[in-house]
Amino acid sequence: MNLQFWKKKEKETGKKKSVLREWLDAGLFAVVAATLIRTFLFEAYTIPTPSMEKSLMVNDYLFVSKMHYGPRIPMTPLSFPFVHNVMPIIGGKSYSEAIQWGYKRLPGFSHINRYDDVVFNYPQDKVDNRPVDKKDNYIKRCVGLPGDTLEVRNGVLYVNGEKGYDPKFRQFNYYVSTATGRAVNAEILSELDIYPLTDAYNQPIMNHYSLTDDDVAALKKIPGIEIQLINEVQGITDKVADPQAFPSDTAHFKFNSDFYGPIWIPAKGRTVKLSVDNIALYKTIIREYEGHELSAQNNQILIDGKVATEYTFAMNYYWMMGDNRHNSLDSRYWGFVPEDHIVGKAWFIWFSYGPKGIRWNRIGRSIKTLEH
Repeated sequence: MNLQFWKKKEKETGKKKSVLREWLDAGLFAVVAATLIRTFLFEAYTIPTPSMEKSLMVNDYLFVSKMHYGPRIPMTPLSFPFVHNVMPIIGGKSYSEAIQWGYKRLPGFSHINRYDDVVFNYPQDKVDNRPVDKKDNYIKRCVGLPGDTLEVRNGVLYVNGEKGYDPKFRQFNYYVSTATGRAVNAEILSELDIYPLTDAYNQPIMNHYSLTDDDVAALKKIPGIEIQLINEVQGITDKVADPQAFPSDTAHFKFNSDFYGPIWIPAKGRTVKLSVDNIALYKTIIREYEGHELSAQNNQILIDGKVATEYTFAMNYYWMMGDNRHNSLDSRYWGFVPEDHIVGKAWFIWFSYGPKGIRWNRIGRSIKTLEH
């Protein structure tokens, strides 16, 4: 009926949409449809760093499913289409904070499962004090769920006291050289798809490589090759406290990337005892993620101006780690990921290229099939 009505109206008025008007209408429809798909179904994402190598590789182009964990209702709805947080070319914010909605999520196909590849908003993104849904997107493996107790012992992950999942392409940094101390032949390494680590200026670091277990096995077959794990070279043990490791309190938590925890992951509705000895673990949650005033006076913890000896969490939290264990800025450095920061699940790769060109063997593959 509506279509006939408009046809009738055009016939009666003798007016017909111009070609320009038809193109504008089609363009508007395309923008609205694409925005709805991007918000509620799936979104394209590019792997920018090697933190998940070689599970997910730099310049893998993949789709992230919003449907699996449930699409998040936009918290900052006034935004330039198809742009995350910064305007292309001209720079500046791509969104307005004139309207801000609270966190809500529609039902999804499943909950986050332990060891899923998850895309989320980087919790410690401090640029321009961005809203949650406009913080930069990160992708890591979820190795800890709400209520889990997690620990890393000499680089090995343990969850709830049991040895955790070892990703097929998990990597560590190694010092690799010949018996004479010289660098290994670059052509041999290239054939094995092994490339040197680089510094802040993208210059190769001599004899330093990120290797999977299969890479290590292949190199050990080459006569004259010497391989040593980097933490052994540096003498890192469970007694060495890294001041950059979360929660950056070396007096109470002697953590580093290879010897971390044990640490308990907060769960919604669960209550924890608070003291000056453990407040470093929870202060960001209480103050930044759950919006309370927090201070310490005379060896006491004050929340919203009142003395507090315990705290009940309002959200679930997750622990994320990269498969490239020595080259990943992850929860070991910035802590827990709140549920309202979760974007979606890494789904499948639609394009990929690397130093040797297009990676045809990765295109059209689901993340699950690549990892098994």
